[in-house]
Amino acid sequence: MNFISLSFAVGLVASVAPLHAAIDAAKVATGSLKGSISDGVVSFLGIPFAAPPVGDLRWRPPQPAASWAGVRAATEYGHDCMQLPFPSDAAPLGTAPSEDCLVLNIWSPAKRPAAKLPVMVWIYGGGYVNGGSSPAVYSGAQFAKRGILFVSFNYRLGRFGFFAYPALDRENPGEPHGNYGFMDQIAALQWVRRNIAAFGGDPANVTLFGESAGGGSVLTMMASPLSQGLFQKAIVESGGGRSSAIIPDRTIKDAEVIGVAFAKKAGVSDLAELRKLPAEAIVDKMNMATMFGAASTYSGPMIDGKLVVEPAEIAFRAGREAHIPVMIGANSADIGFVMGNTVEALLQPFSDLEKARAAYDPDGNGKVAQIRDELGKDRMMVEPARFIAQTVSAQGQTAYEYRFSYVAESMRAQWKGAPHATEIPFVFDTVKAKYGKDLTAKDEAIAQATNAYWAAFARSGNPNGAGRPDWPAYKAAKDILMDFTEAGPVAQADPWKARLDITETLSRK
Repeated sequence: MNFISLSFAVGLVASVAPLHAAIDAAKVATGSLKGSISDGVVSFLGIPFAAPPVGDLRWRPPQPAASWAGVRAATEYGHDCMQLPFPSDAAPLGTAPSEDCLVLNIWSPAKRPAAKLPVMVWIYGGGYVNGGSSPAVYSGAQFAKRGILFVSFNYRLGRFGFFAYPALDRENPGEPHGNYGFMDQIAALQWVRRNIAAFGGDPANVTLFGESAGGGSVLTMMASPLSQGLFQKAIVESGGGRSSAIIPDRTIKDAEVIGVAFAKKAGVSDLAELRKLPAEAIVDKMNMATMFGAASTYSGPMIDGKLVVEPAEIAFRAGREAHIPVMIGANSADIGFVMGNTVEALLQPFSDLEKARAAYDPDGNGKVAQIRDELGKDRMMVEPARFIAQTVSAQGQTAYEYRFSYVAESMRAQWKGAPHATEIPFVFDTVKAKYGKDLTAKDEAIAQATNAYWAAFARSGNPNGAGRPDWPAYKAAKDILMDFTEAGPVAQADPWKARLDITETLSRK
């Protein structure tokens, strides 16, 4: 039995103490906590859910957190995981990065109902090399005000989180290897299962959601045999869903070759020396801006045979993913990468060039930059979101598809659509933290509506509620999604259907 399944089994046996009378106090399996109350929300920050993955625990599955005596203050964020911060990140970190980072945060309403609260667990994005739970836009306070118990956590990034090396398998042959960041995600979910009742949460009503790499992580968790039963609903924001040449489906053996190349570059020849390298040497100046240039020494996520046994796309096609309600979508000006400096080069991959031209250059204007952007986002984010919605719906699961097109009023002169990650402050209703004095009443209204849809889905698996436009469940025959527009949320047949239909053909090859 590997550590992940072992720790889960042990956690199920451990009993959790009943709620304390004080709403800002809680007792978990490892000790007592004291949080803080502000504006009707109680928060507990920086709670260890696993031991610090340092020293000999670098590149090991997460180990149990140590117990503590007395009452631990839980009023400040712990360190975000080790990385080189990305200056253009939509969610700048609030703490200094460190290897000692496996902590989580909880927000809940100060006035709790008698019933157990639905739980949302957030996975941040950042290309698996950047990100953390401390950014102000990731505060769970607004969800808590809607009766949600909100959890965020850190997971290892870059070469700390995704690294394979032949000696690791020889050292502990029974353990999973390689995808340490995903192991951290499972360990956090196991912690929630064991302990969330101490905060008033319902461990049987957990919604896992994330954006970008966090959204891709949700799909990975849905497909992994080691995370089944740990959550009951899923939300994927700009998380892809198709296999991609940009982030290839590497095997652990492929990743070991890359790990050996990194060790050689670092001037070391064995695992003990690798573990002694300073954290900055492991980062080696890599972040979202440089990660593709570092491909020869950084593998990213991999097929490890235990936690990740196949690409998510294959698992979903075969119906081997968790059969749970799903909300999924992408932004109107989302991210994507395709190569080509002419219309002909961009459309060359399509077998039916006339249909492709009609879909992407209907007026014959030949605007290469526009076609490149549209084809890139469609292939990487928009069509894969529809694929997941179509697939789970066809399997009898409930699916809701969205497109986020709203642009903050202060940014409309710069953005012609909603770029990647710009939906996040609206989903969290943290637009004040993001836009400050430039925030408008219209921005706030869209944020409140978006936050309400997400909270409702977490509560019941249905995003609808009184006072909001109805959001129909996805059905391929009608192809209706909810578009968050400048006029408000609008449920409509997808206006990009022709483009996505022709883009879908590339995935059938």
